[in-house]
Amino acid sequence: MSNIAYELFASRLKESMNQQQMKPIDLLHLAEEQNLKLGKSHISQYVNGKTMPRAEILQFLADALQVDADWLAGRTGSAQDFSSEKLNSGSTKLPTEFNFCPHPDTVNGSSAAGSVQSSAFSKRSDSVQKKSSSRQDGSDFFAPSASQPTLFKKSSKLNNVLYDVRGPVVDEAERMESSGVQILKLNIGNPAPFGFRTPDEVIYDMRQQLTECEGYSPAKGLFAARKAIMQYAQLKNIPNAATEDIYTGNGVSELINLSMSALLDDGDEILIPSPDYPLWTACATLAGGKAVHYLCDEQADWYPDLADIRKKITRRTKAIVIINPNNSTGALYPKEVLEGIVEIARQHHLIIFSDEIYDRLVMDGGEHISIASLAPDLFCVTFSGLSKSHMIAGFRIGWMILSGNKAIAQDYIEGIRMLSNMRLCSNVPAQSIVQTALGGYQSVSNYLTPGGRIYEQRECIYQALKDIPGLSVVKPKAAFYMFPKLDVKKFHITNDEQFALDLLRDKKILLIHGGGFHWEQPDHFRVVYLPRIEVLKESADKIADFLSYYQQNRR
Repeated sequence: MSNIAYELFASRLKESMNQQQMKPIDLLHLAEEQNLKLGKSHISQYVNGKTMPRAEILQFLADALQVDADWLAGRTGSAQDFSSEKLNSGSTKLPTEFNFCPHPDTVNGSSAAGSVQSSAFSKRSDSVQKKSSSRQDGSDFFAPSASQPTLFKKSSKLNNVLYDVRGPVVDEAERMESSGVQILKLNIGNPAPFGFRTPDEVIYDMRQQLTECEGYSPAKGLFAARKAIMQYAQLKNIPNAATEDIYTGNGVSELINLSMSALLDDGDEILIPSPDYPLWTACATLAGGKAVHYLCDEQADWYPDLADIRKKITRRTKAIVIINPNNSTGALYPKEVLEGIVEIARQHHLIIFSDEIYDRLVMDGGEHISIASLAPDLFCVTFSGLSKSHMIAGFRIGWMILSGNKAIAQDYIEGIRMLSNMRLCSNVPAQSIVQTALGGYQSVSNYLTPGGRIYEQRECIYQALKDIPGLSVVKPKAAFYMFPKLDVKKFHITNDEQFALDLLRDKKILLIHGGGFHWEQPDHFRVVYLPRIEVLKESADKIADFLSYYQQNRR
């Protein structure tokens, strides 16, 4: 996006704030009321023309200032005219055609000075001005104005949903790629584009069974697939899990969404790690719940901080989520940490949700322990799948296992069953290879020992990043992610998303900032080390060069 576009947005933002007699602190208070992540540094960058807000923040600002979002963003009006006016006048004062454009909900462009009523945040049809008319039978009806088209907005339920793994930084990378720029991608855990291949036996078995997979399967999944998952659960010592307690899904992602929707009422709280895999927070929020993030401690190999978990439990807390092995830190939790979490869940009567999609991607002789095996008296939901271990993310096959004290969750289980039936079934061809994948030779183990690709790529990027001045990193023990820390004082960083955008534009490297994983401080980013060693070396060299001169707030 051009500097002119940033300046145009900044000018309209300041003009609108002046019109409403609002100060930055007023916007911060409103954002806090709406549970939006907005800081003083963000507003400072907006009004100084340094960056543009995400779509949901833009809509919040437009609603708060009672102006049209497209006008505020500069998508209506001429940026060329604005640039010309600026050059002629030597200032950023708005030309005539950019006069204040009221929000369509504001009557005659007026509002209460210095405040925004709560009705400004309610969902309404902004562009449809309804007028009362009479039918022939005398009854009234409403008709839209013929002079204005109807604009359809996204649901207000999405206002606080964040999924920056495919967010603004990725959008900018796609724009750059469309103009012919080559991008080094360290942003997403998708093995296939980096040359990881599905085991031949899995492909062969799917081909042989395709003609038998043309119809729907049972809603929970094929019996053979669920039987193989049950046997795998037995190997993991997950207690009393039968085939009827297993649900297949279009990846674990679908099942996370389903499980949150079946559980949470408005205002219910669920504990989720920080940093997290952001889909957990997004699905909990979309279901009407409140995601409460507990800290994982970088000084303790990114293990969950048990004291912080205890501190954040309230009477509204229903469940706790663990991600083990962890995306985005690569941490592998030891038995004593898991036992501590189980004890907290036991004391406070919490459901345990355990995301274990990386349980077969463990290095350095480590052992993955399923937390459900330690909690036979609690109700547990364990998630896993084949996307990562068998390099078939595109096949979309995952599962969840209900175990432990199912008697206390019968109504919730009925909700899961209902939602499972509504989507009919998961991908049947992908279900057909679960038995082969889990029962055959686990070729992924070849990648995880010295000489194996994932192991050697981890060693390469870990050594390279820890040697860069101003960076520190905890060595991951599993999965294919690490979460380096930036010295924010050295680089004067106040906005980690801006850091990721600056790196992308300067060095053509795409990674996701820590805030995309609900890490509150602007001092981390996630690296995916799936690319081959030569690509990782090139990326590390470019990051080192970038940080040799980067100063975010002195540019």
